[in-house]
Amino acid sequence: MSCRRPPFLLALVHTAAVLLAALSLAVTLWTGLDDRGIALAFGVLVTVGELSRWTGAQVREAAPLGAAGALSYALLGADAGEPTQHGVPQVVTVVLAAALLGAVPHIARGQRGTLDHLARRVLTVGFTAVCFHPLYSQGMFSRWGGPAYALLLLALLSLTALCDTVLAAALAHSRTRWPFGPLLRDELRALLGIGSAVCATGAVMALAVAVVGLWALPVFSLPLLLTQMSFRRYAAVRGTYRQTIASLARATEVAGYTPAGHARRVAALGQAVGRDLGLTEPELTVLEYAALMHDIGQLSLVDPVPAGATAGLPAQEQRRIALLGGAVVRQTGVNPQVAMVVERQADPWREQPVAARVVRAVNAYEEKARDAGPGGPLTALEELRLATAEEYAPEVVEALARVLSRDCLTLPMAG
Repeated sequence: MSCRRPPFLLALVHTAAVLLAALSLAVTLWTGLDDRGIALAFGVLVTVGELSRWTGAQVREAAPLGAAGALSYALLGADAGEPTQHGVPQVVTVVLAAALLGAVPHIARGQRGTLDHLARRVLTVGFTAVCFHPLYSQGMFSRWGGPAYALLLLALLSLTALCDTVLAAALAHSRTRWPFGPLLRDELRALLGIGSAVCATGAVMALAVAVVGLWALPVFSLPLLLTQMSFRRYAAVRGTYRQTIASLARATEVAGYTPAGHARRVAALGQAVGRDLGLTEPELTVLEYAALMHDIGQLSLVDPVPAGATAGLPAQEQRRIALLGGAVVRQTGVNPQVAMVVERQADPWREQPVAARVVRAVNAYEEKARDAGPGGPLTALEELRLATAEEYAPEVVEALARVLSRDCLTLPMAG
């Protein structure tokens, strides 16, 4: 199996961001910094937003306040009725400097994704400024005036958000090799949440500063800060919920029914296969929880199955254990869909939902690879392919093969 090749698109995006940043910095150093008070105010706002960036939550926009501040600076044409003098290069330079300053703690902690985050910030702000400032300097926006001006700003921000969404999906595809379509769909779905709040706040900030001055910044930052706090609490609850499920799944390991780490490995590989098949984020969550608890029915057995390998049991016994596991899961208050997947993991594959097909195939692969010695992964995959006529869904087995091939996943053996 071969490892995936270096992501060309990733290097291309980073190179474009570096070139834009370098050009903007050179022009700003050559021409000087205009409206320094305004630049400082927006720089502080972006820095504070980046410092408060989420480091653990799986959300689309990790620094909503920083994003809104950067976009509002790119859309700023006046301060308390007086025209501003800054141009596109200064916008990119100030936002980049503030974002880098705010990213220092995250870089020091080894936070992953910081380079992608900075590249997206530079490119999206540069795109917005390039679209806005030439038209504003020509008086295009002033001729419309009133509500039409606000609608034009929102339209420009919407276009920017769509471009950023495509860019985020492309970066994720380049890094992970997951299918681009499902990634883009998930990004678009997330755009309707925090993304819409960021766009609206960016437009309102720019309009408010143009009328009343920089005092509008703290006033209009407060709603987004409250929104960010709410999302933080939601992410914390969701993380605690997942930890509870993972702890419950370890009951079979503690009791000696399954090898250490088996459920965790099945869940990790199952999610990768689910992404390759194009499952949505909610479907992947159900798949992850079901994979973590797929063996919990073994707790009802008087005599444990050797090494917890249920894939070699008779079909009737597999179904009995699966039904018992589903009954246990239903008592925990977990999403009923998780219990349904656990119950149906031993059904004939043509009657199973996709998540149950994935759990069945990945569990069998992990068990067979673990017991087959040094050549276990290849041997296990070949056994699954030979059994696709009756036991395993062919599309799931082929997705598993693609994941193993491109990501060099052979699953660490339990010690």
